[in-house]
Amino acid sequence: MSETLWSFIRRAQERFEHAGIAREEAALNAELLAMHALGWDRASLVARWREPTPAGFIERYAPFVERRETREPVAYIVGSREFCGRLFEVTPAVLVPRPETEGLVDAALEIAAPLSPESRVVDVGTGSGCIAVTLALERPSARITAIDISAAALAVAQRNATRWGAVRITFIRASLLEAIAPHGRTKSESVDVIVSNPPYVPLRNGHALQAEVRDFEPQQALFAGDDGLGVIRVLLEQAAEVVRPGGWLLFELGVGQGEQVERLVESAVWHLHETRADLQGIPRVAMLQRR
Repeated sequence: MSETLWSFIRRAQERFEHAGIAREEAALNAELLAMHALGWDRASLVARWREPTPAGFIERYAPFVERRETREPVAYIVGSREFCGRLFEVTPAVLVPRPETEGLVDAALEIAAPLSPESRVVDVGTGSGCIAVTLALERPSARITAIDISAAALAVAQRNATRWGAVRITFIRASLLEAIAPHGRTKSESVDVIVSNPPYVPLRNGHALQAEVRDFEPQQALFAGDDGLGVIRVLLEQAAEVVRPGGWLLFELGVGQGEQVERLVESAVWHLHETRADLQGIPRVAMLQRR
């Protein structure tokens, strides 16, 4: 008698748990990878998981299970992750989009609402492009620039923009704002809003990260010096040269960095308007206004 889909999924779950993945996540992962191997939605899987395995399922499913057993993120295995209700391509060249970053997008849309429809918005460290593409679709007349130092990441972002029809985005390969920051003040104060999910993990905390993050996601998109604020310091300095008076700089920050950022950003140039918490109550999005 042929084994059922459920028996294979259950065995995959057990292997994931043995690899250190929590039971609930292991069960969800086993099902998601089965759905990906079959091309089914969950309703179809549940309706048929007591049936014998379809032809070719084991050959497709087994490599996915082996990869997840090494703690490779599911998003890299299936090649996509949902963000703000849309599916984005992801590869190991980019960070996996996270729900916390949706709060950054919400804050940017809130700030942009009263601005000119053609306001200039810059996404620094665009990665998969999920922030820039979402903003472009929600603000179709905005002039959006997406910047990343990684050519491989920019390629992913451009494919996502094409997939969703966000054709007005300008893509630039550069380190932070160096490509648009002026020498002196001749072209300064031209940007309305800068958004960024920068690297902010302290190097000393690398060992504490989940294996999925530590061992698989791009290091240069994660780590930022001993205290995690190295990139943010440079971003603050560069943004001061290009954001217009009254304009905004919004960026994501890490757990426990709220007070550090508050001390860092208050200056003659920037006013900390708000540090917005995520759904867990953790300060997550710094909202700075140019004086």
